[in-house]
Amino acid sequence: MSINLNTPARVVIALALTIMVGEFLIMLGLEYIHTITLNGTFEELIYILDPIVLAVIISPALYLLVFRPLNQQAVLERQLAEAHSLEADSEIEHLAFFDQLTGLPNRRLLVDRLQHALASSARTGREGALLFLDLDNFKDINDTLGHDIGDLLLQQTAQRLEGCVRKSDTVARLGGDEFMVILEGLRKQPIEAAAIRAKAVGEKILATLSQPYQLGKHEYHSTLSVGVTLFSDLGKSTNELIKRADIAMYQAKKAGRNALIFFNPEMQDVINARASLQGELGKALEKRQFHLYYQIQVDSSHHPLGAEVLIRWIHPERGLVPPDQFIPLAEDTGLILPIGQWVLETACAQLKAWEKDPLTRDFVLAVNVSARQFGQVDFAAQIQATAHRHAVNPRRLKLELTESMSAKNIEGIITIMNTLKAIGIGFSLDDFGTGYSSLQHLKKLPLDQLKIDQSFVRDLAVDSSDNAIVRTIIVMANSLDLDVIAEGVETEEQQQLLMGMGCSRYQGYLFGKPVPIKEFEASLGSFD
Repeated sequence: MSINLNTPARVVIALALTIMVGEFLIMLGLEYIHTITLNGTFEELIYILDPIVLAVIISPALYLLVFRPLNQQAVLERQLAEAHSLEADSEIEHLAFFDQLTGLPNRRLLVDRLQHALASSARTGREGALLFLDLDNFKDINDTLGHDIGDLLLQQTAQRLEGCVRKSDTVARLGGDEFMVILEGLRKQPIEAAAIRAKAVGEKILATLSQPYQLGKHEYHSTLSVGVTLFSDLGKSTNELIKRADIAMYQAKKAGRNALIFFNPEMQDVINARASLQGELGKALEKRQFHLYYQIQVDSSHHPLGAEVLIRWIHPERGLVPPDQFIPLAEDTGLILPIGQWVLETACAQLKAWEKDPLTRDFVLAVNVSARQFGQVDFAAQIQATAHRHAVNPRRLKLELTESMSAKNIEGIITIMNTLKAIGIGFSLDDFGTGYSSLQHLKKLPLDQLKIDQSFVRDLAVDSSDNAIVRTIIVMANSLDLDVIAEGVETEEQQQLLMGMGCSRYQGYLFGKPVPIKEFEASLGSFD
């Protein structure tokens, strides 16, 4: 059994032992001297020498028993402190430069290595490449299987990426499901050789990461989108290279995902134009640059039933900006929410104004609703509040949805639709036949109408396939007790064919183009 003593205890014990031993030795000396001396003068001398003798005995004893162990302990503690300090510094460095989940370099270390790679490329003349990788639909795995499984996928992805490149290359994780790869020393001139090499590595990565993953009990298939930029323009900064690779990656996303695309200057021009348009779009509502156009909807007797409202952006310098340019941008940025609310407010105000005229008081206005609008938790309450605020009959309002919207969160969509249908608002499924709705979803949705897309109507008279598709849609709608309206009707022949198939509601240039409200109301006199 060992007993650990603290420093004060050691000192006390050492002093006690050495004093006892010293006194014992002195007493022995006195006894011996007393036997040989004739008088007591020597005893007086001993009393004088006693402290000196004790000091001589105690000093080495204290050193051996106390101070030497203390010095050794201090050295040991100093060595341990230095070791802990080095370990702490190493841990701090790792936290600063490496991703904790995957162990890969983080963005900070990536930028540092990219700077060195650019400098090396400039010195040696050998081309390099930067790859920006983003897992496709990564959010789905977190939403369905949980974040723990998502983390497993990221870790296995990191391992596979490191296996696809050389040790001299860098694989880094920026965060989330975004990774970057630096390929150094590819080829000298011509630059096409370096591009071919970078493409080969990128395609190897695509193939490797598309193999199934075993994530616990789950087998999962994943794809990714890859953007590539070369080092050829060495005047660019590291941030500019990362930005270019990022742009190329998003182009790969738009191309359908699971793809590899190289950056080119045209991409940058598109991004710059988009950024400029986005800035102006944010001010368009405030500056009242949006206008509603109305396209009439009629029955087989050419009797007006109402209209679809279509938003138009009339820019003071750009002129009329096509909807396909600014609507997707509004969706991406979230500006579609205030813009969509403005459309609803304006449409309800128009319905209220039409109530005063017997010709228009029964008109139904169809308003397009985006998936982002419909996804708001208080969407139904917003619609109800807007209709109530303008004191309009909700039965005069029809919301047009897209097929792609119904492919997600079907139960939530049904709940919102039922809430609004309870107050009389109708629903039309727009562009039917071009999306991804299943018949299973279609029969669940509380719809009132299917809208046949104009792409099927355009060649109705000359394309037997379009003819068959339209006929099938009409039969299916009738079996589900739904109205059908065909858009894009431009000729009498198209209308007659549609009528013969059982479609009795139409919208298209044959009856009227989308026009401002005054022009629309002026045109009503030409209808029966």
